[in-house]
Amino acid sequence: MTTTNPSSTSQTPTVAILGCGWLGLPLAKALVADGYSVNGSTTTPSQLLTLRDAGIRPYLLRLGPEFSQIDADSLHAMLHEVDVLVLNVPPRAAAAGAYPALLRPVGAAVAAAGVRHVLFVSSTGVYPDEPRPMREADALSSPDAPSDLLRAEGQFTPRRGQWLTTVVRLGGLFGPDRPPGRFLAGRHELKQGNAPVNLIHLDDCIGLLRHIIREKVWGYTFNACAAQHPARRDFYPVAATYLGLEVPTFSVEPETASGKTIDTTLLRQTTNYQFRHDDLVAALAHC
Repeated sequence: MTTTNPSSTSQTPTVAILGCGWLGLPLAKALVADGYSVNGSTTTPSQLLTLRDAGIRPYLLRLGPEFSQIDADSLHAMLHEVDVLVLNVPPRAAAAGAYPALLRPVGAAVAAAGVRHVLFVSSTGVYPDEPRPMREADALSSPDAPSDLLRAEGQFTPRRGQWLTTVVRLGGLFGPDRPPGRFLAGRHELKQGNAPVNLIHLDDCIGLLRHIIREKVWGYTFNACAAQHPARRDFYPVAATYLGLEVPTFSVEPETASGKTIDTTLLRQTTNYQFRHDDLVAALAHC
């Protein structure tokens, strides 16, 4: 595990972002503004011009069963002379059980291109839904782990010093065009009202990933979400009201303790990144 200062190198690295969608595109724009040379992929031909206009070198690339030689060539071209790959392909892009296979060509291309660092955007969905704090060691990635996402993480574990990976397991995503007030609005008699909320705002997703790249924080697995964990029955009615939507209601039946709490102690102690939106109710104004 290493943490080094960016001033140790005079050359700004080239960053490739595989998946320029809701998170990847604004991250790419932020990195361009920071002075990085950025390559970015999209699955949508009409987005190529959007990327180019934002100062991002665009590549059309589709992973999955229809992955072709053209896609392989695009992937290798995108990773040529790249120092950092941000791997931002959500598991929903693959059929059940197919996520590790979806990413296998990426691992091969990373090795072939000599990419030195991988920033794997993962999810706190790797943890069991048990009523206790969940720390990084509660779900270990490996090629033979029990979940698709953990197996995919395991594919990018450094091999023979080829590269260094940092995995960031993001909580539930919210922000512009994804306000949490819509998540449960109008639903009734919901279960797990006392379960804690584990969310992270887009601003902090971008800020944290930029921070890791800039400060060269490599070789870690981090949980990432807001420090505040209100109960679902307390937070989601407020979030719906903020949007003028019908508030959700929760079962009044007695509940046993339920729901995991994502522990971000390691991230906060290891890095000096300062979250902008630890207060989830205050963050509603930024959606």
